[in-house]
Amino acid sequence: QVQVVESGGGLVQPGGSLRLSCAASGSGFSINAMGWYRQAPGKERELVALITSRSSGSTNYGDSVKGRFTISRDNTKNTVYLQMSSLKPEDTAVYYCNVRAWRFTNYDTKAYWGQGTQVTVSS
Repeated sequence: QVQVVESGGGLVQPGGSLRLSCAASGSGFSINAMGWYRQAPGKERELVALITSRSSGSTNYGDSVKGRFTISRDNTKNTVYLQMSSLKPEDTAVYYCNVRAWRFTNYDTKAYWGQGTQVTVSS
């Protein structure tokens, strides 16, 4: 079983910055990728950013955050970070951490979600 815990959400003014963290813990797994999704009221959940655990650390960003958000990881801590800059009111949403893990005993890949952290961009 994999536990996923996010932190770092809050209220920030437009143009401001915020950093989210997400840590995965447990046993019997290895991480293929970690990422962030968000869901605003009345909208579908969308990809914010994703990073693989390979040495290359390949990344993928949603179009609306490219150039403003940066995802990074610390494989030794099974932790992923999302640095958000130049925040806009439309970035307001609940941000969810997603962990794609390879389970040793099941020989399969499963996605795990955190409980979500609220980010509000408002003056």
